[in-house]
Amino acid sequence: MQERRARFLQGNLFRHITVMALSASAGLIAVFLVDFVDILFISMLGRDELTAALGYSAAVLFFTTSIGIGMAIATSALVARSLGAGDGWEARQSATSALLIGAGVGVVFAVLVWANLGVILTGLGAAGAVRDHAMAYLSILVPSLPFLLVAMAGGAVLRAHGDARRAMLVQMVAALVNAVLDPIFIFGLKLDIVGAAMASAIARAVMAAVALWTIQRYHRGLARPVASRVLADLRPVMAIGGPALMTQMASPIGQAYVTRAMADFGAEAVAGMAIITRTAPIAFAVIFALSGAIGPIIGQNFGARQGARVGRAYRDGLIFAALYTAAVSALLYLLGGAIADLFRAEGLTRRLVYLFCGPLALLFWFNGAIFVSNAACNNLGRPLLSTLVNWGRNTVGTVLPVMLLAPAYGAIGVLVGQAIGGILFGVAAIFIARAVIRRQTAGFPA
Repeated sequence: MQERRARFLQGNLFRHITVMALSASAGLIAVFLVDFVDILFISMLGRDELTAALGYSAAVLFFTTSIGIGMAIATSALVARSLGAGDGWEARQSATSALLIGAGVGVVFAVLVWANLGVILTGLGAAGAVRDHAMAYLSILVPSLPFLLVAMAGGAVLRAHGDARRAMLVQMVAALVNAVLDPIFIFGLKLDIVGAAMASAIARAVMAAVALWTIQRYHRGLARPVASRVLADLRPVMAIGGPALMTQMASPIGQAYVTRAMADFGAEAVAGMAIITRTAPIAFAVIFALSGAIGPIIGQNFGARQGARVGRAYRDGLIFAALYTAAVSALLYLLGGAIADLFRAEGLTRRLVYLFCGPLALLFWFNGAIFVSNAACNNLGRPLLSTLVNWGRNTVGTVLPVMLLAPAYGAIGVLVGQAIGGILFGVAAIFIARAVIRRQTAGFPA
């Protein structure tokens, strides 16, 4: 079979980034929108303990989803490099091994998290009925983690082939399944928060199946699994996937600390945070998608030894993030009241929503800078630097500002402190990524 030329080796890089980011974010929005609808439906039941339970659950699910992002980064980097070098056979082998390894990692983490749910939720500050509801929700959803990892890694394979449209459609099919099942299970069968978990678990299984079918149907992107080859690929996959996992796990650790800090200020504070953690991924889905979108572009050009295009792709990624953040921040400012009204937010909960929709939204560009910089380091063979930046941002860059501001400003200080930490580490990430690009492409043709 004749191999296709890697599509990102020529053409306008800003256009490639825009198409990839918007396509990837459309799928993410579809998935995040279901989470948004989950909390909207649950809030309609008029039971504050259910809304707060979703807030605590979000911190745990952020951790499990971050594992999937880490495996997707490794899969994308390996497949994109092989395609950029013109080696389609190696790309198929790497994709197959990465998907199987990802499924295995999913099983291990699902067992560990599920067995320790009670301890984790107690550590986050959940208690009483809120803790019981969160336990019921997560006990159903956490075991579906292997399906999520296969689905996310499968989407990474499609994006590495430049097929952002089908990667988006895979996620949208799953989101549609979830959106249809949610009201049936929550309201029709009166299963409340348990119904929301069941709908999401089924959607994850559907997404994994559709991703595998799409890869093979349109790209012949998978090889026949061979145990010896999978074992041989374990080292290169985890060489990127291990640091990427550590990198991504930093964010839920930081969010867990913020959740615990919010718990000190009552259910209204936790409810406000729950609304924000469901709204932010929708509003900034394009920023969240940037790392996975720009990674294959940098990876293909690095594999083809086109150093100038690697540098321009990184620069254009930062510019794209700035333009998008400015536009969305203006929109959030105008819609802040409507968002608060939608969730019937009052008191402290409403003030937190307004704060997010106001000045804090503009600071999200620094998160975008970290995402783009991490993608550059991961695809240029320096994933440990991404790990250091992410852990610094989510430990020192989160804990210290929150500790300093929370005693004086309460829950508002928690949110502001979390945002401020991103500024310093966003700037540091840019300097680090630029240095990596210069070093790794120094010997490439001019």
